[in-house]
Amino acid sequence: MNLKLLASDLSKIYSKNKKVEAVLLGGSVSRNWDDEYSDKELFIFWKEAPLDEDRLSPIKVTNGSIIEFYPYEEEEWSETYITRGVKLEISNFLTSTVKRIINDVIKNFDIELAKQCLVATVQNGHVLFGNNVINELKKKVTHYPNELSKAMIKHYLDMGNRWNNREALLAREDWLMLHQVIVSVHSNVMGVLFGLNRHYVHHPAFKWQRYSLEAMKITPKDSAKRLSSILLEPPKKSVQILEEIIQELYEIVQREYPQMDLSRFINQSAFLRPKNSNI
Repeated sequence: MNLKLLASDLSKIYSKNKKVEAVLLGGSVSRNWDDEYSDKELFIFWKEAPLDEDRLSPIKVTNGSIIEFYPYEEEEWSETYITRGVKLEISNFLTSTVKRIINDVIKNFDIELAKQCLVATVQNGHVLFGNNVINELKKKVTHYPNELSKAMIKHYLDMGNRWNNREALLAREDWLMLHQVIVSVHSNVMGVLFGLNRHYVHHPAFKWQRYSLEAMKITPKDSAKRLSSILLEPPKKSVQILEEIIQELYEIVQREYPQMDLSRFINQSAFLRPKNSNI
């Protein structure tokens, strides 16, 4: 199945609704990262709020089978259905909402990942309908603000207090909590790298990590290989890899932003929970 061809066919159906201003193909398909497990993500931008019938009509026309159909929540209407053997993820937004979210990110330097994901979709998505509308939005997100980069770095360089317990967790063989800490810190490293490279985060869980890292120019050496190994190595080795990468991150950030004071982050990360000398 040619997913882009199917997306084009569906956009023609959606575009018949006069409330629809634009249709955008997002997700892995738009970035040519898709594989045999990929679904198709369509973003529908509306002039006014869609009724249930507006959203159900394309599903009926394509003989789709509904999996999920959500009401308006968190500024979005969404539904999932299957047609022609392909799972479709549909995200519906008012065009005015998209414009406001873009403004939040590029002018107010809002680092909320859900907002960045929408901005990333606008930036990298493939236009199916509404060229003028989408291209105007794309112009707004072409430049990644320097202040947003700094905000991302400062937020994600804080690895959290639980990172200070890593040696205690290793000694106790408290694997569940240790792996939760490792995943959290690993995610923070990705957040810093997205900020450093001035890339909008395209998925809140940093999905498609290998492709993301390969597209970045500012990273620790062999970052894709080293970061992908963290959850595969024995815990002690994983912690060591993370410690080394974090140290390299400090050096990179200091090189890119020499005026940024990293002392708090460095001291916090270096601190280890002390042993009780009375035991």
